[in-house]
Amino acid sequence: MPKHRDETLPACYAIVQRGLEEVAADEITRDLGGAVKKSGRGIVAFRVPRLDGDLLKLRTVEDVYLLAWGTDELTYRAADLDKIRQWTRKVKWDQLLQYHHSIHPKPKGKPTYWLVTQMTGEHAYRRIDARKALADGLTGVFPASWKAQEENASVEVWLTIHGEQAVCGLRLSDRTMRHRTYKAEHVQASLRPSIAAAMVRLAGTGPEMVVLDPMCGAGTILAEQVQLSRQRGGARVTVWGGDNDLNALRAAAANLKRFNPDVLVHWDAKRLPLPHASVDRIICNPPFGRQLSSPDEIGPLYRRAIAEWDRVLKPGGRAVLLVGDPEVLLDAVRRVGWGAQKQYRVRVLGLPAMLSVWRKREGE
Repeated sequence: MPKHRDETLPACYAIVQRGLEEVAADEITRDLGGAVKKSGRGIVAFRVPRLDGDLLKLRTVEDVYLLAWGTDELTYRAADLDKIRQWTRKVKWDQLLQYHHSIHPKPKGKPTYWLVTQMTGEHAYRRIDARKALADGLTGVFPASWKAQEENASVEVWLTIHGEQAVCGLRLSDRTMRHRTYKAEHVQASLRPSIAAAMVRLAGTGPEMVVLDPMCGAGTILAEQVQLSRQRGGARVTVWGGDNDLNALRAAAANLKRFNPDVLVHWDAKRLPLPHASVDRIICNPPFGRQLSSPDEIGPLYRRAIAEWDRVLKPGGRAVLLVGDPEVLLDAVRRVGWGAQKQYRVRVLGLPAMLSVWRKREGE
């Protein structure tokens, strides 16, 4: 049954990895019963039936905010600064703060606040000017007893400007939403948890399935798969992972202590010690060409790896892959005949990448 939506509640928005807005919107809709109002350019605006701690359980987003105001009509000129002041002054901040405190109760002692401004694009004003306009608009909102503090403040007001688009709100999440508490150990080019969570959702794993990450690195995909299964009632999913880098495996073992993967071993992803057609889902972030000592190695690596993964994948099984060399991947996939399901253009560590979903044909 659809949940009743209280339209008097303030709207929210989430900051999302560019290209994955659709996946985040699906999580908000399915898991929170939310209604997405607008989506694009790394931001998803939405309403939910209740404003509570469930918002902080979202895994495909980087941060969640209570929406103060938003616009698509910035002019890039200095006149934008007056608009920022005016829009900020019109917000019922006392109400937003009450909702914020219902999720994050006021700390004992004197509360603190922090104003954060992010800006991309060529404007006739600087980020510091936009922050000053935001501060002017907030005059009188915070009692004199509240102190400005740049780290671990009780309340954070964020203004994010991308070209002609701007959004302002109260941050509900903290750094653990994007960084995760389980991820104590890292390896070079380690995958962002929100991207790993998106890959896991796209895999569509069901009860009793076997999920494989043959190049697991620090174990982020495996952790997100186990966590999603737990959130969905603890349906049993078998999780296998391995890597040929012993340092990566040590990091994965440390990060996965509380997740107990069924298999976490040292192996060659091009020659897996697994039976034919033994895996229902493959979710993997193989190395990008620029990560190898010689980029020319990427073609042979992908061709051999995909051939081996096709061997262990069950007919009708699905593979979700994140790569920085899409043409090389496409060549490898054509050789085994997997069918394309979805493709998303994203950025990883500031570089373009492709997240793609593939299906092995039935009867193979």
